[in-house]
Amino acid sequence: MRRPSIITLALLAGILAGGCSADTSADPGGSGAPGTSAAPRGSSGTETVEGRTFLSTEVEGQTLLAGTRIRLSFQGGTVGADAGCNSMGGSYQIQGDRLVVPQMITTEMGCALDRAAQDQWVAAILSGSAIALDGDALTLTGNGIRVTLLDRTVADPDRPLLGTPWTVDGIIQGDAASSVPLGATAVLTFSSGRVDVQAGCNAGSAEAVISNATITFGVLGLTKKICGSDVMELEQSVLLALNGVIGYRIEADALTLTNGAVGLTLRAAP
Repeated sequence: MRRPSIITLALLAGILAGGCSADTSADPGGSGAPGTSAAPRGSSGTETVEGRTFLSTEVEGQTLLAGTRIRLSFQGGTVGADAGCNSMGGSYQIQGDRLVVPQMITTEMGCALDRAAQDQWVAAILSGSAIALDGDALTLTGNGIRVTLLDRTVADPDRPLLGTPWTVDGIIQGDAASSVPLGATAVLTFSSGRVDVQAGCNAGSAEAVISNATITFGVLGLTKKICGSDVMELEQSVLLALNGVIGYRIEADALTLTNGAVGLTLRAAP
């Protein structure tokens, strides 16, 4: 279980000080206090990081672990970060050209030692580093490290709802989310006014009226096969979610469907 704890940036900076190398990796990876600006300014004088998410495209001075990248989100005066293990963040200020996070909060999920070490240098660079925003490109420079990031909407744009095969990868029940049973697969493909469903065991289709934030499903007609218990369990979760008017949200390759206390998470096919 994850639980929050306070990590002082001074401690993290001390850990980082002796660990920098000269390697380079191209693997992708609020309101200000008095006397501070709320966001870095670009050449136009109007650019801001607030309300935006950025993904790393290059790191100099450290090497990102394979399969990881740095994700920074600035929302409501707080900055959140993820580098492949724990989530971290806190209230942020921009003082001159410096990003300052006075107190960092992080989850405490057990990770491999190399991922834990990566979390440490990422957390340290989040406060006191020089920050510069140029259009969709953001750079953080400090402690011998330079991180270049790109706005998430450019680096990993939202996939279209229509025409994309969406594979169910999670089941939402109240505040909990569980993975799909091993060996079971469900896929939704939306087209204009319609959704084709491979529900796990059975397949079929239904009317689907799509608005900006909701989908209204008609009666879903399915075949009547019987399959193993794990596959039928997934199918029942899909049928429960695809009922009536439901909410939907797309971010990059992730689709979330919510129907009251139940729902599904899905991934776009590569």
